[in-house]
Amino acid sequence: MLINADFSRRTELTAEQHQWIKSPQNGVERVMLDRVGAEKARATSLVRYAPNSHFPHHQHPGGEEILVLSGIFSADDKHYPAGWYLRNPPASGHTPYSDEGAVIFVKLRQMSPSEERHVAIDTHDSANWQLVGNREVCALFSDDSEQVSLQRLSAGDALFTEDLMTQTVAGGAELLVVEGTLIEGDQTYKQGSWLRLPVGAQPQLKSGEEGATVYLKTGHLAQIIGADVEALDV
Repeated sequence: MLINADFSRRTELTAEQHQWIKSPQNGVERVMLDRVGAEKARATSLVRYAPNSHFPHHQHPGGEEILVLSGIFSADDKHYPAGWYLRNPPASGHTPYSDEGAVIFVKLRQMSPSEERHVAIDTHDSANWQLVGNREVCALFSDDSEQVSLQRLSAGDALFTEDLMTQTVAGGAELLVVEGTLIEGDQTYKQGSWLRLPVGAQPQLKSGEEGATVYLKTGHLAQIIGADVEALDV
């Protein structure tokens, strides 16, 4: 299965375009944002857990990255309300579920094989935010291949500062509107909208009248991890 699998092209899915598809597990649905492979896939998705739904225990070849958008997401004996950011490194595993229901943003099989550290950050904790220039930033992860953060914009702020634009031109970018809206030209991207911007892109996105909080990843499209079709169940 190939969905938005040409990483040299700009790709976007607005909130109005979401199509929720049933997964093999009862009570779990997903919006496939990009995908290389069937069930064993390099994938970026929104996943919605109905109350009292679960997945069986599974491993994470290639790692798993999660941002909890609503509800409470649980794994084994740990519980993560909306706002938690998680990284489960390659070769880790867990049993995920939700008692009350949850929506999460998930990226699978996109980590460097050398990544070993579990990450769990509460982005609703003000201590995890810093003032960078004239905006608040919650740094989530950074290594030689990617930089991940939440960016909190005031009304009318350009998303891409000079430094972020340089990172995007060199290594591409990916973003999810967590709160508020982004605008580019006559297009408005509401909460839940997702964009992937290729190497060389120079986007002109700015926040709407109410501002915006944006999940932003830069640098990772210079060398695509996990997109070897022959190694996956396509």
